[in-house]
Amino acid sequence: MKKFLTTLFASTFLFAASAASSADKEIAVIVKTANSDFWQNVKKGSTAAAGELKGYTASFQGAASDTDLAGQVALVENAVNRKVAAIVLAPSDPDALIPAMKKAWEAKIPVILIDSAASDAGKDYYQSFLATDNKKAGELCAQALIAKIGTTGKIAIMSYTAGSGSEIGRVGGFRKYIEAHSKLQVVGPFYSNSQMGTALNQTTDVLAANADLKGIFGANEPTAIGMGRALVQSGKAGKVVAIGFDGNGDLQGFIKDGTLEAIAVQSAYQMGHLGVKTAVEASQGKKVPKFLDTGVVMVTKKNIESTEAKNVLY
Repeated sequence: MKKFLTTLFASTFLFAASAASSADKEIAVIVKTANSDFWQNVKKGSTAAAGELKGYTASFQGAASDTDLAGQVALVENAVNRKVAAIVLAPSDPDALIPAMKKAWEAKIPVILIDSAASDAGKDYYQSFLATDNKKAGELCAQALIAKIGTTGKIAIMSYTAGSGSEIGRVGGFRKYIEAHSKLQVVGPFYSNSQMGTALNQTTDVLAANADLKGIFGANEPTAIGMGRALVQSGKAGKVVAIGFDGNGDLQGFIKDGTLEAIAVQSAYQMGHLGVKTAVEASQGKKVPKFLDTGVVMVTKKNIESTEAKNVLY
């Protein structure tokens, strides 16, 4: 019995030591939700980066939905409790994740934000923010729409999660540019909460209620897909000028068949890849940039086969 207990204790100790060692080299990548091609492309980038860094691994988790703030907070707190090397976080809300980020900071676990910002109250609790300049990207979408339909008439905004950092910058940039450079009347925004089916139904209703609609903007991947499908089903594809956001296979198809005029494509892969590399550097005590713009490419039928476009499409 004594020998058995000694062996059991030794085995338990070795397992605990192994787990601690494993967590010590783990970069926890926590996104808004794993249920989209965009976030899966972030996962590909993070996995590739971990493979390039000796001894490190990248775990990947997302909440049940963009609006499951409690679920995302729990994922961050669990990573802190596991004593991971660092956390790469795409916060679904600029304020709700700050207490969890503070816990990571108190545990001396670096936090690297990707995609969406935290509010100023959280600026001391993260080391770097890697994202598209969403305000600039929104402005580019507004420019593309005005270039096609002119400066008068009616347009609609199909948005995703009200109050998320990326949405505030992206839709805010779009609206401000429209207001400053045109007399276009804006309907919306309508919030899909990143649910494609919701966006489809909302867009169908908007098209039915606004027969004179000249343009429409779908502000993220599931919203733009739902918007595109509604345009096709209503017979308005190619008649209402549509600008989308992100670049999965469905959206590429809509560009090629003319349902969408353009898509603003972020480098989701780069967010994951650079996010993990930056997290490792921060965990090693190296100085990292407070903000890094991961870029955006406006993709149209004319340039969809270009190298620049292919580098960001997924």
